[in-house]
Order: sequence, then structure tokens, then C-alpha cells
Amino acid sequence: MLERAAALHGRDLAVVDGAFRCDYGELRARAAALGAFLRTAGVEPGARVAILAWNGHEYLETYFAAAAAGVILCPLNVRLAPVELAAILADAGVEWIVADTEFEAGLARVRAFHAGLCGVVWIGAGSAEAPGLRSIGYEAAIESARGAGASADRALDDVAQLYYTSGTTGRAKGVMLSQRNVSVHALGAIAELGLEERDRWAHIAPMFHLADAWATFAITWAGGVHVFLRRFEARAALELLEEERVTITNLVPTMLNLMLHDPSARGRDWSSLRRILSGGAPIASSVVREIVTVFGCEYVQTYGMTETSPFLTLSLPPRRRTLAPEEELRVRCKTGRPFATIELRVVDASGRDVSADDRTVGEIWVRGETVTRGYWNQPEETRAAFTEGWLRTGDLATLDGAGYVTIVDRMKDMILTGGENVYSTEVEHALYAHPAVLEAAVFGVADARWGEAVCAAVVVRSGAKVEVAALLEHCGARLARYKVPRHVEFLAELPRTGSGKITKRLLRERFLRSPLDVG
Repeated sequence: MLERAAALHGRDLAVVDGAFRCDYGELRARAAALGAFLRTAGVEPGARVAILAWNGHEYLETYFAAAAAGVILCPLNVRLAPVELAAILADAGVEWIVADTEFEAGLARVRAFHAGLCGVVWIGAGSAEAPGLRSIGYEAAIESARGAGASADRALDDVAQLYYTSGTTGRAKGVMLSQRNVSVHALGAIAELGLEERDRWAHIAPMFHLADAWATFAITWAGGVHVFLRRFEARAALELLEEERVTITNLVPTMLNLMLHDPSARGRDWSSLRRILSGGAPIASSVVREIVTVFGCEYVQTYGMTETSPFLTLSLPPRRRTLAPEEELRVRCKTGRPFATIELRVVDASGRDVSADDRTVGEIWVRGETVTRGYWNQPEETRAAFTEGWLRTGDLATLDGAGYVTIVDRMKDMILTGGENVYSTEVEHALYAHPAVLEAAVFGVADARWGEAVCAAVVVRSGAKVEVAALLEHCGARLARYKVPRHVEFLAELPRTGSGKITKRLLRERFLRSPLDVG
């Protein structure tokens, strides 16, 4: 992708990252040099290299450097706790890490749990040291290997990236995306979204997440411009979109809500913006209407999974028909119709296709060249995820006569908060680790800001005492901050079904009858 972009658009602007700007020729040279450095450092093709960093041109370069060196890149969620990061590094067998100096202290704590790292390439100011590791600054690494190049041969079905998702058993799962998965998805996105060299993409959503990472490849292949926002802040995002004449971006609804509520949103020049995508959490029709009104551009809802590179559906209306405004809004608020690379079914408990009546609920099954072949070192989890070649998503939806799906619920107890996935079981595991906790049930409730908020109902052991603040501190030492419950309620007992299973449905209903602050 990058070689093609450099050949066709070598002197055209490729990157806008604050004061740093470069063309495609220079972008290609920098990525190749970083890949060459990794090879000279002893990182062999097929080995794993991680990155722990905020958005920036370095992230873009590292994605392509990994491809050039033939290594597997493991993007890390910057919000994870050190113990969680260490578990991922150990599971993947990571040898080198590209890390922002801001995470120096956290990385030192990670090494207390995982001693398998060989070296660190540091992004940012300062001369961070990591005792016992080879350390080098990012720019120094590039300059040390300029012109050397890295040309490892990679097959289409070789693993390109490992994205770790929370596991329902408490163990993170490494989703393997192959060179084929990534490449076919990029071409599908170019076709579906009409991406071209005139597009300027804003990397605002985190680049460790596939909400944004797919655009790294699609925009490069199309020869567009990558524009970066290091960390999300509503006013800064608005300024970036306007000042850099951004044409398209993908955001989570939490970000969009904050941007829409900024007083300056309505007084800006949005004439360059042609399309805003959002995904990662449910979005209300009133918010969609406001997006279109304020930004004056097309809105597209997306649905996908890490396992599918990520897009499964887009809420694009039929292009050959003109719809009335309200009908078009209705279509755009649906989960969407299948992405170009995907075959999609909605099936009942017996695996039979449900009626396309927009009422009958079934599970979404998918297959295609953008679907993962499975989870890193977890063959049982891989086998459990597929039936006769179809990936079972665990999402429940209806299907209409035009092929559009609408998700109505999740089979798994997963909570979507601020665009991040949180499995209730991993939070429950953390709560159960406290000596005062007898029982715990974790569930999500609707929240205007975060989409859903993590809530917990707890039964304390007889004779024990614990304050909410102590429980939250206990969880915070074991979990990423966004996974820590925003509300904890103490109950004498948890509601159960006739078979004795805890029923979270009744806990959610209890909340709805007597809502509590989950700010």
C-alpha cells in the first residue's frame, strides 16, 4: 500500500501532525527505516512487536514498519492497567515495544509482571531508560537505518496484527488479522466510502482501536492525507476538523456528543466535511439528526468487530434511489446493510435464517475474507466462535426486506462504554477478589455521555464492612479505569431465576425504576 502511494503520490502531502508534515516519499522512507532498525535489532519475521502510544505520525509509521520487517504488530490500549498489559505481552511473546515516554513509569510496572521484553523504541521528548532493556529514541532508530530498507517476504495469510479484546473468561484474546484481512478490508472501505486522494482523514479515535486503525491502510492506499489529534478533547477535535479541512473521519458517539455540545460547534466552517462515521456504541436518532444539522454532512453508522477488521455493516442508503428526509434518517439510524466484503445472515437458535420482516430476532452470523481465522494460542476459543465457517457474533438483530439489520440486544453480557468493550465477568472477577465481597453482578445501563455505564450490585459477607470508595480503589488496581464501576449498590441478596442463576435483567429494571447517578 505504502509503496504504491509513494510511487503515485511521492511528493504529495501525506501527514499533518501538528508542526510535523511530510509527503508520501518521506513517509515511505521513515517506515522502511524503522522496519530496517527492527530487523538489525534481531527481530525476526513473524516475531511480535507492540506499540503503546497516543495518536501520531509515529503510529502510522509503525504500522507500515511492522509490515516492512515482516513482524506482527500488537497495538496496546493505553488505558489498560499494567497487570493487563503484562498479560497481553506475555501471551503474544512480545520482544520489542514502541512506547511513548509518557508511559515510562507504567512500563516499568509492566516489567514487574513480564520480563520477556528485549528493547524499547521511545517516542517523545526525554531520554527514557529501561534498565535491562535496549533503549533508543524513535528518531534515532530511524536515522540509524535510513536507506537500509526492510523487505521481508510475507504471504497473504500471514498474521499482520494482533488486537487484544477482553475475554468472557477474564483472559484477553488476541484476534489475529492477516495481511489478506487488512488488505481486502481497505479495498472494501475505499469502494464503499468513495475514498480518494483528495480525502483528508482525521485520526481522532484511538489508533490502537480498529475504530480508526483501518483508515491507516485505506487512506494510504487511496493516497489521501492523514491528519492527527494526539488525544481527544472536544474543542481540539473541532478545531482540527475545521482548520485542516478534514473531509472524513470516524468517531465514537461519546466523542460526537461532546463535540456537539461545545458552544463553538455551530459557528465553524464545515464546508470541507463530506462524511462523519460513528460506531462502537448505540446512537440515538436525535443525535444523528443533530450531526447532520450542525456539520452539514452525510452521517453513516457503522457496526463491526475486531474479529472482522472491523466493518460488518454500514447504514448507507441505496444510492440509486432518493429517499424522503425522514425515511433516509430511519435508514441511517439502522445498524446497516452488509459491508462489501461480508456475507451476513441472521439466524434462529437452530441456525435457520429468520424472516426478513424487521421484527423476528436472531443472531448475526458472518463470513468473508475480512473475518479473522481465530484467536492467538486459543484453539478452543477459536472453534467455539465458528459454526461451519460462519463467525457467530453473539449480537441479536432483526433483518428487513432490503437486507438492513438492526441490533436489538447482545447475547453476551458485554457493556459498551465510551466506545470500549467491557465484559461483566472480568469486572466481577475483580470484585470477587475483595475479601468482603460475597456476591457481585455487573451490568450496563444507558448513559447519556458514555452510551452505557458500568454498574455493580454487591452482597457483602456476613460481618464484613466495606465502603464504595474502597471497592472502587480495589478494582482500579486490577482494571483499566473505564472498566471500574461508576456505581455500586449494596443489596441483601441478588435476584435469581427459578434455577438459581443471577438475573441481571431484574437489576437493570430496578435501576430504571429508581435511577441513580452514574455520571
